[in-house]
This record gives sequence, structure tokens and C-alpha cells, in this order.
Amino acid sequence: MLASMRLPEGDSELVQIMDARLADVARRAGKWLACKPGCAQCCHGAFAIHALDVARLRAGLEALRSERPELAAEIVRRAQAWIAEYGAEFPGDPETGAIGESEQEREQFEEFANDAACPALDPQTGCCDVYAWRPMTCRVFGPPVRMEKDEESGLGCCELCFAGADEGEIAECEMQVPHEREDRLLEEMGVPGETVVAFALVGLGPISER
Repeated sequence: MLASMRLPEGDSELVQIMDARLADVARRAGKWLACKPGCAQCCHGAFAIHALDVARLRAGLEALRSERPELAAEIVRRAQAWIAEYGAEFPGDPETGAIGESEQEREQFEEFANDAACPALDPQTGCCDVYAWRPMTCRVFGPPVRMEKDEESGLGCCELCFAGADEGEIAECEMQVPHEREDRLLEEMGVPGETVVAFALVGLGPISER
């Protein structure tokens, strides 16, 4: 399948690094980190994902088709329903799933589908059905991370986490994100453009299977 062919080998190492760093932050943060199974506030609202995220999601969906075909079919059904409901207002090309590049389209995207549940979210359990293959944005949401790729930018974290913590306590739990490693993998793929999870799950967006 195209998805598995286009996923760089280095992505597995990137995922392992992120998993280890999240586990370390959870240990350091203790009660401050509110993230837990069933807490799905961050699973609502559209956000941009790049080709590496798309390839990982596709690889995960292929794995599920082999191991749990009914679940894979349900995820695709939810993605198709998502597109049917929100596609008409998508600030980009709904035929390819590519988010528009113009300043106006990017501004529109900021307000697009803000309350929509991610199609990968199980509405019964409040858990992600593709958790092991989730995009990088999902992996960094919750713990304190730099808002930009430089040391001078401020720390941001989920509004449900670190309630009552002061700036020092938050800073002590910062999660370092390997942006350079991720950027190298994206450069290796050489596939520009961004999309959203729903389009990726139905085979559109960067590395389109069409």
C-alpha cells in the first residue's frame, strides 16, 4: 500500500522518543497532568497535519484492516461522515483534502469545524481508535511545550492541565519536542501541503492515493 511505502523508517524512532518523553513528563508532572483515557476535549476541532502524520495514520489504518477490519471500516465511515458534514465549508480543496495556502484560507481554517469531534475518536469510550499512530499535534497536546521551535518562545499546555501550578512548576515539566528530527523526515518525504485527519483517513491530502 502507498501509505506504508511512504512512511520513513525513522518515524518509528521519532514515535519512540515522543512516547518516552511523554512518560517522563507524566512522571514529573504527577497530579498536574490531567490527561487520561476518556478526556477528549483535545479531540474536538480541526487542525492541520502534514505528510508524515498522514503516512502514519494510513499505516495504522492498514494495520487495523488486517487485525480489526470492522473497527477500520467504522473509522473510515466516521471520516466520510465528517467530510459530508463539514466539507462544504472546508477552506481548501475538498476533492484533494489540501488546506488552502492563501492568507484568507488560513484565517478561515482557524475558525473551521472547531467543535467537530475527530473521526478517530470513539464516541462511546472517549478514546482514540488510532492512538498508536496519532499525529504529532496530538502527541504534544497536554504537557508544557514551546509554542514555537525556539527557546525564546513561551510554554503552552492544555487548559485542563497544571491547574493551580505556578510558572516554575510548569517549566519543570517541559517536554522537549524533536522538531529537527521531524523536519528531516518531512524533507526526506518531499511531500508538501497539509490536510486534516478526516481526509487522511479516506485517502486524501498529502500522499494522496488517487
